Amino acid sequence: MITLSLPSANGGTKILLSNPLIPSLRLWVNKETDEVYTQVTLLPLQEFSMLNEEGKEVRQERNGSSSVKRTTPHMFCKTLTASDTSTHGGFSVPRRAAEDCFPPLDYKQQRPSHELIAKDLHGVEWKFRHIYRGQPRRHLLPTGWSIFVSQKNLVSGDAVLFLRDEDGELRLGVRRSARPRNGLPDSVTEKNSCSNILSLVANAVNTKSMFHVFYSPRATHAEFVIPYEKYITSIRKPISIGTRFRMRFEMGDSPERRCAGVVTGVCDLDPYRWLNSKWRCLLVRWDEAFMSDH
Repeated sequence: MITLSLPSANGGTKILLSNPLIPSLRLWVNKETDEVYTQVTLLPLQEFSMLNEEGKEVRQERNGSSSVKRTTPHMFCKTLTASDTSTHGGFSVPRRAAEDCFPPLDYKQQRPSHELIAKDLHGVEWKFRHIYRGQPRRHLLPTGWSIFVSQKNLVSGDAVLFLRDEDGELRLGVRRSARPRNGLPDSVTEKNSCSNILSLVANAVNTKSMFHVFYSPRATHAEFVIPYEKYITSIRKPISIGTRFRMRFEMGDSPERRCAGVVTGVCDLDPYRWLNSKWRCLLVRWDEAFMSDH
């Protein structure tokens, strides 16, 4: 379940809830960059009480389906080194990762090897030669790897992920080190400009019909797309002045830290456009230990 809060014409807010009876999330991939993005389907609800009833139904459905067995796929992710992206040597695979994800090699052979076929997010098949050689011995993909690196424009610092599903099919994906300014394809961006989105939302609210929102998780922070139950918890337990507040903090290249302080004020995020919005702005007096470091 996903919630989205938007300003209404009278200055209040409309709460929009994805319909649990339809596929509310669809995952896509940008053909140009291999960046993944999401299509979220939302349905306007008029009354807040309906939100609670919807939540009860969803929790009942989840409880009823809790007996469904879920298995963890075999996968590994490796950040590429300079040697991995060079035209010589191929891709060096950690032994444990190779034995978990790739079909088993016959170690009785003098030079154990076989051919791997992996599909990327677009369904394109890539062929590699998996070999166990060297001194000391290690797992390598010497053949086919340079073509993959060249066509995907991979550089040192990018990451490659291999995943084997229950049927044994090998999947392949990339994650670039540089975050995109906009992970959506140009065709999607042009159709989903700010004015177009607001027009679609307004029409959906008036006609009580579904609408779609496209979201790129790496290009933008998830400030307005949050788990449904997290949203319900936050409005049932509002933060008051004097509450101890903790959050994660990142600055430049410094490692992530946890900072703490005391809430000294609670106000509207935007009192002009979003008056009485469910999204609140917190004023926090940070602890001296945190402030002295910055």
